[in-house]
Amino acid sequence: MRAPDTILPLHVEGLGYRAGGVDILREVSLVIEAGAPTLVIGPNGAGKSVLLRLLHGLLAPSAGCIAWSGMPGSAARRQAMLFQRPVLLRRSVLANAAYPLHLAGLPRGECEARAREALVLVGLEALAGRPARRLSGGEQQRLALARAAALRPEILFLDEPCASLDPAATKAVEEIVANLAARGTKIVMTTHDLGQARRLAGDIVFLHRGRVLEHRPAELFFAAPGTPEATAFLGGELVW
Repeated sequence: MRAPDTILPLHVEGLGYRAGGVDILREVSLVIEAGAPTLVIGPNGAGKSVLLRLLHGLLAPSAGCIAWSGMPGSAARRQAMLFQRPVLLRRSVLANAAYPLHLAGLPRGECEARAREALVLVGLEALAGRPARRLSGGEQQRLALARAAALRPEILFLDEPCASLDPAATKAVEEIVANLAARGTKIVMTTHDLGQARRLAGDIVFLHRGRVLEHRPAELFFAAPGTPEATAFLGGELVW
C-alpha cells in the first residue's frame, strides 16, 4: 500500500520534557491536523517554545512519543522552524534566502529561482542585493520567513515571530503567515498576543504549567473557554 504523500496529521502522545530536575512539559497529548494555523498560547513559562522545539526535533523528549504520518524519515525534510530572532548570514538578502536550498543539494539555478520567488512572497524582491544584516528588524524577520518558505515545507513552526516587532512589521508578518497558510503550509505558532491568536488561529492549544489544558477550535475557545485557567488567562489575570 502506497504511503500518503503527507507527514500530517502529527500525533503526540504522553510527551514530557525534563531539564535541570524540572518538568517543563508533562503528559502532552494532541493531534495536529492539516489546515488552518494552530496557535499555541499560555502564560510565560508554560512550555510553549519547548513544545515547538520538541515537535521540530531540536530536543529529545524525556517521555512519550511524536509520530508523523507518511513515510518514515520524511518528516525532517518537510518541515522548517523560525525563531524570535533570526540568525542571518553576512551575505545578500538573496543569498540568505537561497542558502538552505544549497544545503539541500538543489541545482544552483533552482536555488536562485525559488529564493527569488520567496522574496516576492514576503515583499523583499527589490532588496535582493542588499546585505541582509542592514535590514530593519521587521525586514529581517520577513527574510527569515522567505528562507523557510523557499524550502516549501509542509509544516512550519513559528516561535513568537512578532515578539520584538512594531505594529506595522507585525501586520506584515501576519499577512505572510496567512498567505502561507492559504497556500497549504501548516502553521504551528506560539504567541503571547491574544489579538494575533484571534486573527490567525484555526485552533488553539492552551498550555499551562507544562500541560495542555485545552485544544479546541479558536472560535469556541475564545467564546467559551473550558477551564478556569483559560478563562483567567483570557481575562488578563495571572494564572498559577
